[in-house]
Amino acid sequence: MVNRNPANLDIAKLGQIQRIWSENYCLKPNSIRAYFYWIYRFYRYCITQVLDPDTQLTHVGTIVFSDWYARQRHTKPEVTREGALSALRIWSLGLATTGVELPAWKIDKDKHAISQYCLPEFAEYLRQYRGSPAVTIKKKLAHVSRFLAFLKASHKQIDCMILSDIDDFIVACSKHYARTTTADIGCSLRSYLRFLLATGQIATDLSASIMTPTIRRNERPLRALPWDDVRRILATINCNTIIGQRDQALLLMMSVYGLGAGEVLQLTLDDIDWRASIFNVVRPKTGVAFTLPLLPAVAQSLAAYLQHGRPQHAQTRCVFVSMHAPNLGLGSSSAIRHILISHAKTAGVTAAYLGSHVLRHTHACRQIELGINPQVLSDILGHCTPTAISAYVNIATEQLRQLALPVPV
Repeated sequence: MVNRNPANLDIAKLGQIQRIWSENYCLKPNSIRAYFYWIYRFYRYCITQVLDPDTQLTHVGTIVFSDWYARQRHTKPEVTREGALSALRIWSLGLATTGVELPAWKIDKDKHAISQYCLPEFAEYLRQYRGSPAVTIKKKLAHVSRFLAFLKASHKQIDCMILSDIDDFIVACSKHYARTTTADIGCSLRSYLRFLLATGQIATDLSASIMTPTIRRNERPLRALPWDDVRRILATINCNTIIGQRDQALLLMMSVYGLGAGEVLQLTLDDIDWRASIFNVVRPKTGVAFTLPLLPAVAQSLAAYLQHGRPQHAQTRCVFVSMHAPNLGLGSSSAIRHILISHAKTAGVTAAYLGSHVLRHTHACRQIELGINPQVLSDILGHCTPTAISAYVNIATEQLRQLALPVPV
């Protein structure tokens, strides 16, 4: 801890918050020391400017403070903002945990810029008229926002764009993303442009002229791992750390039940019935709800994580949360992908692709090879139609070997 005490704070309060940081936010001593220096500077600033520290402890107040500090030290504001925001944000979380009432930490956004391009209305259109689930709406809004940022960088307005602007954006996306992702972005743009045309925001229909890579159904087999590789990955996770306890429970559930990233991300504490040894799952894309048994090995790993690994002051009901402040639920499938890649590297498992759905594909392939009823497996995986299971037959290599024809001589 820093050896200077900020005004109006006692040593006991500082020590209490330091313990909260260490136990719940995975902060190391060096990080805590750096944060306390920023807190000291903030309180000295409030004394100098005759301000109430509690009312200034907001996102906007922190920016004002960091800009003032930058002027005092003759440095650039962007250099000081990151450190000040990180330190004072986690300080406010620590104070709130101890019962101190503080104003909401809100990040002001340019609401005019958002409404100018009808993104909230587009989201409502997708929800109400297209029946898109929340995960799809979020993805499409991200695609459209990326396109709008591209137009802004080119000094173009949405009502003045031409087809070549869209083509340039698609070409730029193709250099950074896979063909399937580029095609998905193009699909989102078509939907957005049709919406703008229907609402009178643009006068020309450009949606039909958007060219994207052609993706044929099942043109590439799904990626799966040998089951022995999955067991090696799970066995090498260090469960003596709170991050290891979380990762072990998460990857074990995905491996045993074939859960996708979306199902794991939205799993909440209320979905688990410990007395009945079951938990409820809802498929994000289809809305299909089903109940699965809580198997002993999974229950043991999950209970260890919830009792000893999951932060006590997490501000969400999500089961799997980030171990860094403010301990919100894991934000996207990329977080799970990074977790899987990290432990696969430790286990020495190499594969051409390790995405968040690899464990789901591996589970389905293994169940087919074990001879499970396809209808039962389709129900467990949450498919809308039984025919969806056919994609996994293509990667059930042990079963396919039985169908191999003799090589002609």
